[in-house]
Amino acid sequence: MLGPAFSSLPAGVPLVGSAILGAIVGSFLGAALERLPSGRSVVTGRSACDGCGKALTVVELVPVLSWMMQRGKCRSCGARIGGWQLACELGGAAIGVASLLLAREGLALAAMLLGWQLLLLALLDLRHLWLPRLLVGWLAASGLLVSIARARVIDDAGVIGIAVAGGVVGYALLWLIARFYLKARGREGMGSGDPPLLGAIGLWLGPLGVVETMLGASIIGIAAAIVMLVSKRKIDADTALPLGTCLAATAWLLFLLQGPG
Repeated sequence: MLGPAFSSLPAGVPLVGSAILGAIVGSFLGAALERLPSGRSVVTGRSACDGCGKALTVVELVPVLSWMMQRGKCRSCGARIGGWQLACELGGAAIGVASLLLAREGLALAAMLLGWQLLLLALLDLRHLWLPRLLVGWLAASGLLVSIARARVIDDAGVIGIAVAGGVVGYALLWLIARFYLKARGREGMGSGDPPLLGAIGLWLGPLGVVETMLGASIIGIAAAIVMLVSKRKIDADTALPLGTCLAATAWLLFLLQGPG
């Protein structure tokens, strides 16, 4: 739903603007996806080809279009530019547009902020089975700030209490499951970043949203396992499934369709 701030603009302009903004943010997220696992800074240093080290020009940094024009290859050395970068840019653009169209009144920007953070976390977990505590911390902090802002707008401090309760329930729920699994099976069955992630999500969605996120993530996980079986990929007790990716995807859809807790 388009808010009053966009009502005076010509039809389509806000959507195009949100797509462009989302693609730009997605380009930054793509750089983070490549650099963070190797300990490189995301905010310093010029963007360069990972193959030959050549600094990229402005034209080569245009989201989506540059990847398509270069056919996913470096113009200098021909090294392949991974599809992860394009996925981040397209995903960022899709989040921007969907937030503007589907988020509840006044929550489009919040939906974008949540979606872009969860996109990076989801892809990091999908690709590296890694949920950086710093990024999860930013997700939690932004969720708390959004709840404080909502409390001021609607003059209801109870909104903050619901958010905090969601954070506690989210963290405690997965922490208890992980401890029970460890005690019952004698080995870790869950990544250490999953409980903090669900806790951060709880600050955005509240206690009920935490339960809904767990149910939705479980459905996605079962569907992924079925796909793996159909494609004849081996699944056993040691097969790692990115729970964080499933949680992130479910949480953003819930916020988009239902709003905060």
